[in-house]
Amino acid sequence: MPGGGDATTKDTLTTLTTNAERKRPGRPPGPSDTRERILTVARELFARNGIDKTSIRAIAAQAGVDPALVHHYFGTKTQLFAAAIHIPIDPMDVIGPLKEIPVEDIGRTLPSMLLPLWESELGKGFIATLRSLLAGNDPSLFRSFLQDVITKEIGSRVDDPPGSGRVRVQFVASQLVGVVMARYILELEPFKSLPIEQIAETIAPNLQRYLTGELPGLS
Repeated sequence: MPGGGDATTKDTLTTLTTNAERKRPGRPPGPSDTRERILTVARELFARNGIDKTSIRAIAAQAGVDPALVHHYFGTKTQLFAAAIHIPIDPMDVIGPLKEIPVEDIGRTLPSMLLPLWESELGKGFIATLRSLLAGNDPSLFRSFLQDVITKEIGSRVDDPPGSGRVRVQFVASQLVGVVMARYILELEPFKSLPIEQIAETIAPNLQRYLTGELPGLS
């Protein structure tokens, strides 16, 4: 792996725990009934309308509070989403650094960044939430996250030919969700015990092809 990419990945992973401990989405001080009412409304609106089409103002109005209070309790909309689905980190802490990664390196950077995160203590909370969502608790929230957040942040960078960005990102998501299912949920051996570096190196070329290569039906 190129040294620069490794340094970026390590720096990102180092800051994730610090940011999570600092922010702790969904755990600010304040009346618990107000916070829970906001979270309940947020889950309903995120599931019904998606993240992109749900505003802080709409959540506040339905919860009967001032929008400033929602920001005070939860920060940004993605932090509120993280709190609503009980994951311990702001998704943008993971996705944001990818904006600085050259498009041709994203396929390698993604698994190198995500696999160590999934193996960490923070990752256990994410895996538990994903297990619940995929089991049918509310898959619409996870679908909204993939379509509204991931596609918006990454899809526009790989939208060649025009209109292909969304499906490219979905191919990547299918590979990564498959890794989570096989390693952490189904716990298939020997895949469960493989070194994470081996998995990252193995799937990286596929991920990069999904992002920037020629795909049947997209040319």
